[in-house]
Amino acid sequence: MQRFLSAFALAAVMLSGIAATTPKANTVSAADTGIQFVELPWSKALQKAKKEKKLIFFDAYTSWCGPCKMLQKTVFTRSDVGTYFNATFINIKKDMEIGEGPQLANMYPIEGYPTLFFINGNGKIVTSHLGALDGPELVKLAKMVASKK
Repeated sequence: MQRFLSAFALAAVMLSGIAATTPKANTVSAADTGIQFVELPWSKALQKAKKEKKLIFFDAYTSWCGPCKMLQKTVFTRSDVGTYFNATFINIKKDMEIGEGPQLANMYPIEGYPTLFFINGNGKIVTSHLGALDGPELVKLAKMVASKK
């Protein structure tokens, strides 16, 4: 029995050493594959949109909003959504209760959360959507907006 326990302990030590030295595969987190939101003051986001000739995708959310959390966890992290949005828009998200949020809430009509805006470099709303969408619906909306840019 003592030999068995000694052999078992030795095997466990060896296996843990192999696991520790085995290189890990390159893993890509959901944050790397989804929409890449830039953290910019609003005025800089508008300047960037003008310079790059892109629309701004603006996610107006709050920390307590359930559908906002769903978008952030399951829709904005999708690779198909990220691929399209990162190539097409300047992506901004703002908590509408802190920082610049209250000021932006006075500038843009918000009836509830989340409100998803597509805004040009002059600050004019191209279109907006109240409520959450799934990934394919969001990409469909974005493509429709980009086509009439």
